[in-house]
Amino acid sequence: MNQHTTPIDNTHNELLHSITVRPVSQNDQANWDTLMRQHHYLGFHSLVGESIRYVAESQGQWLALIGWAAAALKCTVRDKWIGWPPFLKSQRLKLIANNSRFLILPQIHVPNLASRILSLNLKRLSQDWTKVYGHPIWLVETFVDPRFFKGVCYKAAGWIFLGHSTGFARSSQGYLLHNKPKMVFVRSLNAQVQKQLNNLNLTIQLRKETKPMKLSLKDAEFLDELLQQIPEHRMPRGVRHRKRSILAISICAIICNAWSFAAIAEWAKRCPQNMLKRLSCRYNTKTKRYEPPSEPTIRRFLQQVDAEAVDKVLSRWFQSVGDKSLPIAVDGKTLCGARQPDGKQVHLLAAFLHKQGIVLAQTQVDCKTNEIPMVPVLFDDLDIKDRVVTFDALHAQKETARYLVEDKKAEYIFTVKDNQKTIKQAI
Repeated sequence: MNQHTTPIDNTHNELLHSITVRPVSQNDQANWDTLMRQHHYLGFHSLVGESIRYVAESQGQWLALIGWAAAALKCTVRDKWIGWPPFLKSQRLKLIANNSRFLILPQIHVPNLASRILSLNLKRLSQDWTKVYGHPIWLVETFVDPRFFKGVCYKAAGWIFLGHSTGFARSSQGYLLHNKPKMVFVRSLNAQVQKQLNNLNLTIQLRKETKPMKLSLKDAEFLDELLQQIPEHRMPRGVRHRKRSILAISICAIICNAWSFAAIAEWAKRCPQNMLKRLSCRYNTKTKRYEPPSEPTIRRFLQQVDAEAVDKVLSRWFQSVGDKSLPIAVDGKTLCGARQPDGKQVHLLAAFLHKQGIVLAQTQVDCKTNEIPMVPVLFDDLDIKDRVVTFDALHAQKETARYLVEDKKAEYIFTVKDNQKTIKQAI
């Protein structure tokens, strides 16, 4: 049995009063994920969007696990209860958190434990969220499957039952009908939350401000030349906006903190005519103005474009603008919210510049392997002669060192930890 899940010998009242709820540390996250995957009836892959994992414990022993994630994009009964219009919903959704996982560990049987843990968790949730993500949480929601649960612990903790969901689930292919409506519960963490979420004069900054860009003619021509190398996936008939125009607008808008299709389209609308001209936008002979692509056009194009080809083109562009004297760091990251067709998360290995943070290249790590054999794939198209490359302890491997020094004529710095006793002793 796991050391965190041993039964606790204590009376019920003493146990309830001794409980503490805290975010899990980085060292405990793997154990949290494993327990949730093993014991929750839905299993576990990841938490979507902004998220925090919590553990409820007593005397150092784990009792329960709680996972908070981004709110559901669509929930008819919730949105009707709040009463907000779509344009406010898109702006304020970050003020809602979803209790996507709640697990009382299987050997723990204590009356009123679940509602006590929820109450303690909600007392600190908004403050913790502000520390991590820079904004509070005003409303929490959860979806309960009535085939297995009645939501008693949520009712006991003061949550409001709003009704049932429509029986759809979001997937990488869109929304799929499963005909298993869930019970929808919400709880306010802020006074007059409905009024506040509809307040047009809300001053809380929920996202980075989207900024304009000054793109020189020389840079525009160089970017245009690179983007022409990306294959066109659309049929010629009916195409109104150039491939390179949509890509150039998307790249520039993302650099300026536009992080959604709608934000990219809004950024393009605010561009002056000379900027739209440099971005190769369509010229309307009737209005005698350059016109940017719409949000649906941008969304459809980016969802179907050859992502690997775009990545290679951007890599060449970033290499041209990056400081060639800076060392290169290599690190792997799991993408938040991105899924492969089999439902598994996307993991990337990236090479980026110290200080500047410019990503020179990245490659996807297949679920059947790990980061180590992907290093040659990452650097194959990069000229790193006489550059210093830094790695974490995972990559302290003889073959990686040989590849960098002999094949790429580069230098390396590895991190060595206690699990490599021989080399650490030699150092």
